[in-house]
Amino acid sequence: MSSFPSDRPSSKPARWLWLLLGAVLLLGSAGFVWWWTQGRAPEPLAAAHWVDEQQCQGCHAEAFKSWQGSHHQRAMQPANPQTVLADFNAPPLQNDVETTGFVRKGDEFWVNLPGADGQPADFKVAYTFGVEPLQQYLVELEGGRLQALGAAWDVEKQAWFHLYPNQGVDHRDPLHWSGAQQNANFMCIECHTTGFERRFDSDKNQFASHWQALGVGCQSCHGPASNHLVWTRKPERTDLRNHGLVVNLRDGGNRSEVETCARCHSRRSPLGDGYHAERPLFDDYLPATLNAGLYEVDGKIQDEVFEYGSFTQSRMHAAGVRCSDCHNAHSGDLRLSGNAVCTQCHNPAGKAVRGEIRAGGLLAKQYDSPEHHRHQQGSAGAQCTSCHMPGRYYMGNDLRHDHSFSVPNPAQAVELGHADACLGCHADKDARQVAQQFQDWFGQTAPRDGGYAKALKQARAGQAGAAEALYAQLARTDLPALRKAALLAEVPRYPGPAAGQVVATALQHPEAVVRLAAIEVLSVLATPEQQAQALAPLLGDGRHAVRLAATWQLAQLPTELRQGLPRWSAALTEYEQAQRSQLDRAEALTNLATLYQQTGRPEQVEASLRLALQRNGQFHPARLLLAQWLEGQGQRNEALQFLQDSSAAYPQEASLLHALGLTRVRAGQRDTALEALRKAQQLAPDNASYAYVLAVALHDAGQQQAAQQLLLQQLARDPANREVRMALASYLQAAGKTQEVARLLSELQLINPFDPLLRGSR
Repeated sequence: MSSFPSDRPSSKPARWLWLLLGAVLLLGSAGFVWWWTQGRAPEPLAAAHWVDEQQCQGCHAEAFKSWQGSHHQRAMQPANPQTVLADFNAPPLQNDVETTGFVRKGDEFWVNLPGADGQPADFKVAYTFGVEPLQQYLVELEGGRLQALGAAWDVEKQAWFHLYPNQGVDHRDPLHWSGAQQNANFMCIECHTTGFERRFDSDKNQFASHWQALGVGCQSCHGPASNHLVWTRKPERTDLRNHGLVVNLRDGGNRSEVETCARCHSRRSPLGDGYHAERPLFDDYLPATLNAGLYEVDGKIQDEVFEYGSFTQSRMHAAGVRCSDCHNAHSGDLRLSGNAVCTQCHNPAGKAVRGEIRAGGLLAKQYDSPEHHRHQQGSAGAQCTSCHMPGRYYMGNDLRHDHSFSVPNPAQAVELGHADACLGCHADKDARQVAQQFQDWFGQTAPRDGGYAKALKQARAGQAGAAEALYAQLARTDLPALRKAALLAEVPRYPGPAAGQVVATALQHPEAVVRLAAIEVLSVLATPEQQAQALAPLLGDGRHAVRLAATWQLAQLPTELRQGLPRWSAALTEYEQAQRSQLDRAEALTNLATLYQQTGRPEQVEASLRLALQRNGQFHPARLLLAQWLEGQGQRNEALQFLQDSSAAYPQEASLLHALGLTRVRAGQRDTALEALRKAQQLAPDNASYAYVLAVALHDAGQQQAAQQLLLQQLARDPANREVRMALASYLQAAGKTQEVARLLSELQLINPFDPLLRGSR
């Protein structure tokens, strides 16, 4: 297995065929024999298609009855007096910058609020979204656009509330109800209907969205049922594999079921228009990784990420537990009440609810007792979920439980700065006192995660011992894939002898999320030639998401390195098709513009970027790329004016000011350039790139002391940033401050003794 040099400077920026043929011939022979002996050929299996789900209840009466009235069944409904739960005779809802009025006209429900142009208007509610703890409402605009209102109904409190209170969300904000980020055709409806397709016509800029049925029905999880109905009509019910089902969730193992649920119960990006029930998750979606801001450093949920990401980190998932072990898949309710859900497995007999669950780690113990939970029986603290599934509120009033099934560790939470069940419930007490009480009860025990959270914290914070802890964790074979991917993302900040081999191994990892993380890291560690060699096999990867990522990275390389690759042409076509299936999105159009530029189609670049801004004027990456393109075409004045106008329209957007400053530098307008760069850094003080560029500009302008001070402040925020450390050391060395340079290198020695920068210092 090859590896890559770890001290490369960082930059932004056909034997199987014969076997298969033999298998086909053997199968053909077997089919001929069967036909010869039975007197007829097997019935051909047609492609499965959607059917009316009312036919399901004839054979599956119990499941159908459970589903009726469930959150799944009522996920999306036409707005009428039977489905709308909110009071549309209520007084207007006043937010900080907008007012929403409510009107009921007979059996119709209307709102009055500012639209995309900022002017108040009346809009008719077309559909309801959800039933509890809140209900949202969709308004239909021209072009078939269904938009989710910012005002929602609190079902328990029987009151209107705003999903983005006091955040200045007006028609210029990306979160405004009329904008692309609230377009339900793309963002929401797929998980509230069965058989949804966006069906966007780019030329007409309109949707003709279609669904088989409103609500999440049988076929949402089991796939199109036409062949299953064929099977039910067979006298002996034979011949069709899995009873004609596209997805056999009962016999498919926990991975099949979890990935089926994850299509909606995860934070993810679609890779096309709709999904294919028979495909693995990473063929249709790109789930979010354990990024800071989305997840706590120990893996618990932080932002709204639903259940998939946390559950697949858990010991439960590793042991074979599936969603339906705890939840009735048809009603959505828990299978049992209270702690009985957990004591199905965690019981005095140490016996799992299903034989397929790997129960070797189960202790035969009475968990539902004060001897275990140390709280009064029946109290909130005695509930398993209180300690092992702490919840957070999203969308105003929706409590979501963490599904990583973590074990409380208040001492670690204090040390690493993450949330903890004990500290959350006892927020009125001193955190160290809570940690001491926990230790008195349960003793000093090693972290259940084997040191993962601490190592990740060290790596992200640039603490002493970070590199050694990072590579020790990456050497583990028992890490959940999402956690390995999170650690891999830190590797570029910690170069050394092990880095190249770690990434080379990760490129061949059995889990797609790890291969994807390795692809991201590769461009930093490897030369273009090595990247081409390593990525070429991934153009034929078994997962669509991985193939797309490999294609994108290869597209950044010189033409001669990718043109001769056997699968390049097909991979490029596949990538373009994936983007073209999402032409309603500014993101896809921007991806296409970049691809056109990299693959020799300059005549299509500008048009694609301008179309992206028509789709979503607040998608600033398209603005930045358009300005760069104009300047690269010799239209610097046009680029400057475009960035100046954009910055005036969005004065709080740091990326636009930063780009304006850089363009002014290249135009020789250094004084005004410094002003723009400084504003960008002030708006985004944690952005190391902005601080680095501003420091270089200050230094070049003769403000050496100010440049050094800025870099010192940035390094205090992010000690692992090598680019900042190198620049600061260079400036200090030039100023004759050798002792301070030595201190910088000593700090680096503690953080990463393998760093190639240290070689030149000896």
